[in-house]
Amino acid sequence: MSKARQNRVSPSAGTFETVIRRKTVPHEFVLDAIGAIAPRTRSMFGCLAIYVEDKIVFLLRDRPNETADNGVWLATTAEHHESLQREFPNMRSIRLFGEAVTGWQVLPVDAPDFEESAIRACELVIRRDPRIGKVPKGKQRSTSRGKDSVGSRS
Repeated sequence: MSKARQNRVSPSAGTFETVIRRKTVPHEFVLDAIGAIAPRTRSMFGCLAIYVEDKIVFLLRDRPNETADNGVWLATTAEHHESLQREFPNMRSIRLFGEAVTGWQVLPVDAPDFEESAIRACELVIRRDPRIGKVPKGKQRSTSRGKDSVGSRS
């Protein structure tokens, strides 16, 4: 589903017609499913990150040229992989990250139960299941600037 917003300026005003396009929201049904809990979105790595309260819960990915990891990425931790695997048999590690075990897991778009699994993951997020969602690490201050760049100067 492509969404486009068009701003048209009258040619009689001596200006050109302007068309502004929004990027398509991949797997938009996920946002619809968790809309009641007021998710926030943010672009991240060419994907759409979804936050609920202070946690990142999903990353929605649909890249036409790099399709291996398209789908709904779950923000989780390695300790929850086994229990989530029982609920989502087609869930797997992100291939882009290589062999290392990471917290991110994907519900692949090419799985036969993709939409059902994604909706089930949304239900878990709505119920605040602790297995899905991570508080992102805050940006750390650079100590190379020293104290002189912050605060009063003499």
